[in-house]
Amino acid sequence: MMQESVLTQLDVSRETSEKLSHFVALVEKWNKAVNLIGRSTVDSIWTRHVLDSAQLRAHLALHPRLWLDLGSGSGFPGIVIAILAADDSPQSRFVLVESDQRKATFLRTACRELELSASVLAARIESLPPQGADVISARALAALPELCALAAPHLAPNGICLFPKGAGHISEIAAARQSWNMEVETLPSLTDPDAVILKLKALAHV
Repeated sequence: MMQESVLTQLDVSRETSEKLSHFVALVEKWNKAVNLIGRSTVDSIWTRHVLDSAQLRAHLALHPRLWLDLGSGSGFPGIVIAILAADDSPQSRFVLVESDQRKATFLRTACRELELSASVLAARIESLPPQGADVISARALAALPELCALAAPHLAPNGICLFPKGAGHISEIAAARQSWNMEVETLPSLTDPDAVILKLKALAHV
């Protein structure tokens, strides 16, 4: 029932629904050998991970040329967004960055099986050449000051960052502002009343 409820809420095509279901099945299969998501969250994967990832797309006013997902791990949000974009933004390209080789192998398998316009970089974020991304996302990767440092070299001039955050987001913003100038929009989360999505623009080191 949870799956049907989330798919109804997302209002996607049958093909997209099938790809999301295929991806969830892949995560559940691989999770037995590679720690992709917490075992306690497997039963709530559709709300806790799929919907939580998918909601990022609602906060874009553009069809990004390049979307960079940092610390992609289990493919949330990167793979979910790439699946959704295949319908209404086929020109968008996705780059998923994951330094853990086993997780990178999982991501490549998912991209291949789902025929996504996405590539996987099995490298540390700090070692990458500038990517010039229109959108950068990262979910449960690091505190905001560190996320700013990781993202800044890879943002296009008018690029934005979308970072889901929990109840401690206010103190994270305050800490980040000590080293970074930025415009911050705090958006409500669909999946947790204490959580938010931070939308950052004009990110620049102080």
